[in-house]
Amino acid sequence: MMNPQRNKFVRFNGNDDEFSTKTNRPSVSSVMKTVRRSFEKGSEKIRTFKRPLSVHSNKNKENNKKKKILRVMNPNDSYLQSWNKIFLLLSVVALAFDPLFFYIPYVKPERFCLNLDKKLQTIACVFRTFIDAFYVVHMLFQFHTGFITPSSSGFGRGELNEKHKDIALRYLGSYFLIDLLSILPIPQVVVLAIVPRMRRPASLVAKELLKWVIFCQYVPRIARIYPLFKEVTRTSGLVTETAWAGAALNLFLYMLASHVFGSFWYLISIERKDRCWREACAKIQDCSHEKLYCSPTGEDNRLFLNGSCPLIDPEEITNSTVFNFGIFADALQSGVVESRDFPKKFFYCFWWGLRNLSALGQNLKTSSFEGEIIFAIVICISGLVLFALLIGNMQKYLQSTTVRVEEMRVKRRDAEQWMSHRMLPDDLRKRIRKYEQYKWQETKGVEEEALLSSLPKDLRKDIKRHLCLKLLKKVPWFQAMDDRLLDALCARLKTVLYTEKSYIVREGEAVEDMLFIMRGNLISTTTYGGKTGFFNSVDLVAGDFCGDLLTWALDPLSSQFPISSRTVQALTEVEGFVLSADDLKFVATQYRRLHSKQLRHMFRFYSVQWQTWAACFIQAAWKRHCRRKLSKALRQEEGGKLHNTLQNDDSGGNKLNLGAAINASRFASHALRNLRANAAARNSRFPHMLTLLPQKPADPEFPMDET
Repeated sequence: MMNPQRNKFVRFNGNDDEFSTKTNRPSVSSVMKTVRRSFEKGSEKIRTFKRPLSVHSNKNKENNKKKKILRVMNPNDSYLQSWNKIFLLLSVVALAFDPLFFYIPYVKPERFCLNLDKKLQTIACVFRTFIDAFYVVHMLFQFHTGFITPSSSGFGRGELNEKHKDIALRYLGSYFLIDLLSILPIPQVVVLAIVPRMRRPASLVAKELLKWVIFCQYVPRIARIYPLFKEVTRTSGLVTETAWAGAALNLFLYMLASHVFGSFWYLISIERKDRCWREACAKIQDCSHEKLYCSPTGEDNRLFLNGSCPLIDPEEITNSTVFNFGIFADALQSGVVESRDFPKKFFYCFWWGLRNLSALGQNLKTSSFEGEIIFAIVICISGLVLFALLIGNMQKYLQSTTVRVEEMRVKRRDAEQWMSHRMLPDDLRKRIRKYEQYKWQETKGVEEEALLSSLPKDLRKDIKRHLCLKLLKKVPWFQAMDDRLLDALCARLKTVLYTEKSYIVREGEAVEDMLFIMRGNLISTTTYGGKTGFFNSVDLVAGDFCGDLLTWALDPLSSQFPISSRTVQALTEVEGFVLSADDLKFVATQYRRLHSKQLRHMFRFYSVQWQTWAACFIQAAWKRHCRRKLSKALRQEEGGKLHNTLQNDDSGGNKLNLGAAINASRFASHALRNLRANAAARNSRFPHMLTLLPQKPADPEFPMDET
């Protein structure tokens, strides 16, 4: 029996076993044991070698998990701002779920006792637990949300404190206690744990405890909303993105207050009914107070309390012995305290709260009961404050939607007064009004340039690129430019608006900018200095441009603005972008890619001036060709007549012929005229054409020879 134990001991301590064995001759079994021990020792070494690696990897995984769990969040992060908005909304909604506990007690009229609505009790506990779960998540976020050190907030955002100890101490010393009081599941414990185990009547305990528990937790929940609202407005600037959402939020708060007062009114009405039964039961010898709260045995005080608490209007009470229900008589007379139909009693109580809150409690006829009077005073003061806040906030939010319209109305009134003061003619007044109206339709009163100038440079650059890049690429000779040059051009474009029949530039005026048309139609005309019978017109649509300043911008010696050879007029309302001459010249001097001979062909092909000059050149060349062709035909005809005349003269026997002499003189004069024309053409290239052609546009200077 000792051998197996010794073998087991030797397997774990092979060194001792080697010295303990004293066999002189090795047997087969001993050899097998030695081989087995060597394998076991090798495997043990491998396990010991692997163990630190696995432990190290597990430690790394655990550390990574801890880092993920303990990661400190920046209070200015977008997802945390979104969570704060969601939690603020849930906190407001939670205030509407707590009063549901007040509707749990109800009156059983056939047994003259109070009972609890089990179904509503369960629903209220479920909703309350669901809201408390979000409170727990919010508290966890507070323990992992950094804060800005007050000493570093003098410049910029300040330094973010990410120490977990400082964050925890700061939260524990500020709003932790309020959040803890708000999250304690006291109503659920009262309804589900305390009330069923009490020896006293359940409805009595629930009625008394729920009133104070909900009220005590309502105070910290309301107190927590205001700091959270300030935090949301500090980080996001706005709680609601639209004015209508802000107005709806204020209206919801007013309706929430109506719901809360209505639920209190319901519960206090049941208390007043219970108070009346208690006073009546105290005067009757065999009446039991415990039977006022419905018991499973079915016992009641029906015989004693029947007719003891008549429901009489407070104004009709003449006997002081009759119990005065005051403002709670309506709830008892309507029967809402006796109904288990939750929608019925909820909406009736809500309507009562909304009606009296809006009327500031003026219609409330109270009794001499102190609690009732205090309740009416709270309704009056709360209605006054909440109604003033509702009207003020609703007016503020709704006016924010029409502030631009009001600004436009003020500007129009100022413009009318100024035009009347300056006694402008009617046509100018009409054009000014039309421009203001068109500007309002396009921009809705927003000053785009002021808005863009307030943004950072990179954001402004991206916006300009989004708005203008596609428009610039529609210009053919801008398509050959790189993105860096196009970005520089986009950054310097400015939006402009032109009304119908307004002139962008006139012939003979200085060209100060280039217009890139985004929408609208224009017409470009020219007479080239008022030459007799010369007129040219071109239609410009979206994607076109006018004002060729490239030649001027590429000339390093240019100082004065070029003179426009065309008149550009808007046929419809026009919206586009303007690139000033100075900006184009700055871009041309900064980016040498613009000085490329590859642009020469594009510039000539798409320029309106070059197109007009080319058309006139072709027209003049065609006219010259027609004149040459006609002159050649006339010469051939006259040469044929002269040849025929000479033949006739030869056949007449060398007699002088007057007709032949005349034809010869004509032929000689035409020949001399053609010789002079050819000589003049050799000395001067097309002088008769140049007098009819418009001035040739200047070619841009390209100092760099690029292929």
